[in-house]
Amino acid sequence: MIKKSRLWMIFVFGIVLVLAACGEKSQEDVVKKLGENVEDLTGYKANVEMKMNTGQEEQLFKIDVWHKKEDFYRVSLSSNKDDKGGQIILKNKDGVFVLTPELKKSFKFQSEWPENSSQPYLYQSLVEDISGDEEAEFTTDDNHYIFKARTNYQSNNSLPYQEIYFDKEKYTPTLVKILDTDGNTVVEVKFNSFELDPSFKDKDFEIDQNMASSTTPEDVPTSGDGVTDELQVMVPIETIGAELTDRMEVDLENGKRIISTFTGEKNFTLVQEKMNVVETLSSPVEVNGDIVNLGFGAVGALSDNSVEWDYNGMNFYLASDELTREELIEVAQSVQGQEVK
Repeated sequence: MIKKSRLWMIFVFGIVLVLAACGEKSQEDVVKKLGENVEDLTGYKANVEMKMNTGQEEQLFKIDVWHKKEDFYRVSLSSNKDDKGGQIILKNKDGVFVLTPELKKSFKFQSEWPENSSQPYLYQSLVEDISGDEEAEFTTDDNHYIFKARTNYQSNNSLPYQEIYFDKEKYTPTLVKILDTDGNTVVEVKFNSFELDPSFKDKDFEIDQNMASSTTPEDVPTSGDGVTDELQVMVPIETIGAELTDRMEVDLENGKRIISTFTGEKNFTLVQEKMNVVETLSSPVEVNGDIVNLGFGAVGALSDNSVEWDYNGMNFYLASDELTREELIEVAQSVQGQEVK
């Protein structure tokens, strides 16, 4: 006869085996499932809110992401402070573009975007960052699989890690926290909705369709001798120790250009321009550089010694032979202070 104590041990051992079989998935299981999801999906639509706290005023903006397999992307970005509309990153069979419909401007990039850098609002990029980090940390809560993995920001070493939350049932992202070197959350990306395998039309990823998706602002005339409102001169809050030493205003045929020179240990020049008349849509301007998200709803074209972007109906060009790429981004991200002229 089997003793009661032995029967109890057998019973407990059986319970342990059952619990183990029904328990949480391992890190390897989850990474494998995420990879299979990305491989199998035909596309997705995501509605995203991004909150940034880079030391100045907190910034909020929304992002709508469309992806169609194999390599079609449409990322629409807009800030709650930009009353002139936002910008669109578009990738189709013809290349990678940044569109500013309100200004009828478009840039074409010789770029490997989005593969060349972390993109916290793209499903594939998050999964690639996790699978590519052998030291990624894995935890769970009641509803999420959570990873802490390294980021891949080529022009910003001050944000080395990200915490990524995936829904346990759908394996889709719900939240991303990008951390600074002290472990503080600097950027928070919240996925309000995530639709797998939606239907798309071919024109959804065409330049003309997206350039026509927004109307020209009422206060920017498209013809004639319209006059802009008072030009708000924007100045950088972060100057890398340089000071404003010269400012020149140039009246253009259809607007105004302001050239501000900053002098210090590292010199740079900021050019701001506002046009009274929106030019007719022309072919995209090809640029040699990388796409960089400046954090206030603006997307810039970054090269080794300059960064150019459009924001709130104005064009900005920051140039320096002395600032690093990371410093160019830092100064550009801080161009939010205003001087009313």
